[in-house]
Amino acid sequence: MKAIVEYTDYRKFIQDYYDERKRDSALTWREFAQKAGFASAIFLKYVCEGKKNLSISAAGSVADAMGLVGFERTYFVLMVMYAHAKGDEAKMAAFEKCCALARAHKVRVLGSEEFDYYRSWKNPLIRELAPHMPGAMPSEMARACRPKISTAEVAETLDFLEDANLLKKDQEGNYVQTDKSISMGSVEAVPLAARDLQRQMGELAVRAINFPLAERSMSGVVLGLTQESYERVKKELLECRRRIIAIATESNKTQRVYRLNLQLFPLSEDLDVANDALKNKEERNDKKRV
Repeated sequence: MKAIVEYTDYRKFIQDYYDERKRDSALTWREFAQKAGFASAIFLKYVCEGKKNLSISAAGSVADAMGLVGFERTYFVLMVMYAHAKGDEAKMAAFEKCCALARAHKVRVLGSEEFDYYRSWKNPLIRELAPHMPGAMPSEMARACRPKISTAEVAETLDFLEDANLLKKDQEGNYVQTDKSISMGSVEAVPLAARDLQRQMGELAVRAINFPLAERSMSGVVLGLTQESYERVKKELLECRRRIIAIATESNKTQRVYRLNLQLFPLSEDLDVANDALKNKEERNDKKRV
């Protein structure tokens, strides 16, 4: 069975624990439930199947039934709290607690580096900037950033990127990227952090409106689309992004670091639904008049 810090889904952890114990000692769901203090023999089976939820108050009893102690017991309870968290901020806060607990015990949570990477716009900026400023000190990199960030923030970001194996130093002591691109990963909290990064980048775009026209390119159009045409436009944007990345990677030289936002979002509700509601309202009024 995998280490507990390789899980973020408590249901999956319970299921894997049960499957392993069933192979080794013929554990039954009834025995497992009784050991955890549940009257229903199949409650934990339903929990693993997503039919029932394990309450935070009962998480400790289940952890005890699985023989978890110390930080592993606490980590299991935090996984249950993470599952109960409502909204992006609460989810990210619960995941951060899991990561902090793991770091305190010198272990790594699966997806924690990706999660931390997407938490701040400074990480992708420095990851692109540092390899193209050979020999530069953090203070010199800080002065090259726009908007400005402190020397301490650059140094902290560089340390994180090295620890996460997103940057490394070559034989001359210059930074190089370990990979050309970064995968978002499959841990649920990582896309949540990525959405927060998109929000941060959107805020930077608003501030960039004041840049000289020669240094920025901003345009937009309001469109009326069907669902089919929306899917076609979205596909076209993905293809455009792929071509732009190809252009950017043609040369190993970088003169400036840019952020490109591709955004397509609704400014109205579904008009078919709205018109159907309007039509139904008119029909009801006609009946009343009759």
